[in-house]
Amino acid sequence: MTVPIQVPKFMSVLLNSIALLCLAGCVANERAQPSITAPSLQIADTIYIGANIVTMDPDTEDSQGVAVADGKIIAVGSQTDILRHKGATSQIMELGKNALLPGFIDAHGHFTFQAMLLSAVNLSSPPVGEVTNIEGLKNTLKSHIAVKSIPEGQWIIGYGYDESLISEGRHPTRADLDDVSTDHPIYLLHVSGHLGSGNSLALEAGGIGPDSPDPEGGVIRRMADGKTPNGVLEERAQYAVQKKLPTPTPQQALAGLAAAQNLYASYGITTVQDGAASQATIDLVRAANAQGLLSLDIVSYFHLQKPEQQLPPAAEFAQYNGRFKLGGVKLVLDGSPQGKTAFLSKPFHVVPDGQKKDYQGYPNYPTDKVNAMVSKVLTHDVPLIAHANGDAMGEILIDAVNASHSKGVKGKGRSVMIHAQTVREDQLDRMAGLGMIPSFFSTHVFFWGDYHRDSVLGPVRGARISPAKSALDRNIIFTTHNDAPIVPPDMIRLLWATSHRETRSGKILGAEQRVPIYDALKSMTINAAYQNFEEGIKGSIAVGKYADFVILSENPLKLQPTDLLQLKVMKTISRGKTVFGAD
Repeated sequence: MTVPIQVPKFMSVLLNSIALLCLAGCVANERAQPSITAPSLQIADTIYIGANIVTMDPDTEDSQGVAVADGKIIAVGSQTDILRHKGATSQIMELGKNALLPGFIDAHGHFTFQAMLLSAVNLSSPPVGEVTNIEGLKNTLKSHIAVKSIPEGQWIIGYGYDESLISEGRHPTRADLDDVSTDHPIYLLHVSGHLGSGNSLALEAGGIGPDSPDPEGGVIRRMADGKTPNGVLEERAQYAVQKKLPTPTPQQALAGLAAAQNLYASYGITTVQDGAASQATIDLVRAANAQGLLSLDIVSYFHLQKPEQQLPPAAEFAQYNGRFKLGGVKLVLDGSPQGKTAFLSKPFHVVPDGQKKDYQGYPNYPTDKVNAMVSKVLTHDVPLIAHANGDAMGEILIDAVNASHSKGVKGKGRSVMIHAQTVREDQLDRMAGLGMIPSFFSTHVFFWGDYHRDSVLGPVRGARISPAKSALDRNIIFTTHNDAPIVPPDMIRLLWATSHRETRSGKILGAEQRVPIYDALKSMTINAAYQNFEEGIKGSIAVGKYADFVILSENPLKLQPTDLLQLKVMKTISRGKTVFGAD
């Protein structure tokens, strides 16, 4: 569920202010390929000793020590070998039963969007929030307005509501939100990010009325008269309202980035993705980087929304400047399976109200535009990641990549299908031949697995969502992700969901798609580094790589998949510095 929300529109007025922050003395470029040869007796800043060091490197899997200096790994091996690097000022960390692993890598998410939503009203259902019905949602909003004493005319923004978990089984409508307030414009973002709902003032602000046509790749849901908008907006129909949402000040935006980094670090993440980033949000993160405000590595993917849109110069991509890298280009090609807007090859198991029985969702763009955008990115010679949830959309994406490859245009290779929720076996075969990477939203199994089985896809197709084992059987390098802020960036739950596949109701969904814990760990470490073209500097504990680590309460490889949720993140270390947990 990539978020199609137009964060660029929210933040565009930041550009002039942010430009003042981008000082000429930005952090110097760091080349992506560090030396792999460390001085034989280099003195370590920190030495980690223990019996539970999971290097994710087959050549050093039995290591009992790691030495770090100047933010990089200088030695990996036995305790005896590692202690040769001990000096008078070296800090020795005895791990005990705790486990040292490479820092987790966020293979797909929306960093600046997560930062923005930290100040919005949480309307999620358990375990993320407390909303279980429409009345509870309305009361949460009313309480927020009263407690914060929000003046009339100021926007109220909420996020995370989920009609599949609300007892009424429906979206909040303009009537519901007008009942909350007719003095404040209110806009709520669906948990998928692919739909939203506004009250009358919000719709009016967006210029949406009975005569408004559905935009390309979007739907304005209507009342029984077939004309009057009921408040619910699908996909690109949201943009008209989102453009009117308030923009944070530069200070508020930078404070949000700091809070978001703390959140990611608490889950053991050392590299964060900002997918579908606008030029405004890219400039925001660059400004934070220039001021030394980034404690984690941030990789942004520019959001290409139409074939004629200009891309940043190719020279701006691929290299870190301090803690920031422009990683590539992102396309958002269809919608959400749980929102029932993903583009499927067969109808939804239970179609949404008002739709025909053969309703299969829809693409965000016609095929010719998809082909043009894929070709544009690959011709630009930069990495491509593309949101495709439905298998019909996946087919169009694979065809587009294949067409470009057939013309000798491959870009940097490793094109990524983001989410790949319903990708078929035959499509995985084609992806393997094209060197494409599926990045699975595996936590869907827990959060919406029951809904996929019973309403979205039915029992057969539902059992195959995020088919990691099918990819593994083909030796396809795959990654996994949480798509924060759609769900929290909880990497332990992601590990558990990928290897165990248990739903909210406690049922196993598609046991045949489980993968071993080690392979699930690879999907969020070395495989995720490979997806980012960073396998030479991250993703495993090896000499010359950054000292990006997570320390867990136990060794996950010594647990059963059912017990993985008992793991706790004790400490997160990014480039040798502790960013979460006591030092």
